[in-house]
Amino acid sequence: MGIKLEYLEDLRFRAYSDENNGYSILLDTSKESGGSGEGMRPMDLILISLAGCSSMDIISILRKKRQNIIDYNVSVAGEKADTHPRAFTKITIIYTIRGKNIEEQAVKRAIELSKDKYCSVWAMLKDTIDIEWSYRIENC
Repeated sequence: MGIKLEYLEDLRFRAYSDENNGYSILLDTSKESGGSGEGMRPMDLILISLAGCSSMDIISILRKKRQNIIDYNVSVAGEKADTHPRAFTKITIIYTIRGKNIEEQAVKRAIELSKDKYCSVWAMLKDTIDIEWSYRIENC
């Protein structure tokens, strides 16, 4: 597993994964920090990775539990330290699951399994960052 990072200009880079057939992500920073604001910031990618990793687990588990999911989204917010290197000190995740007859216990268990067993991103972050999570179920 690996990536290639290519310098474009100013503070813009393009990252390619060795494993994903040419897909890429544009990285940049804000105009205030010397970038153009056209791409994802590296710290955004940490939050995206946590949301994506856990969501892949959660959806997979809920499908196995035959939960009828119509819509699913995740909101993630990170709080950073005031001093450099301005690392995350707290992350808050809210999972919203909409569907027919979604069982609360199934959702809670799926999140806990991701958090405690399957999600490698959560495993890497949990000892250094306070991660709070919650969920909302919208049955229709």
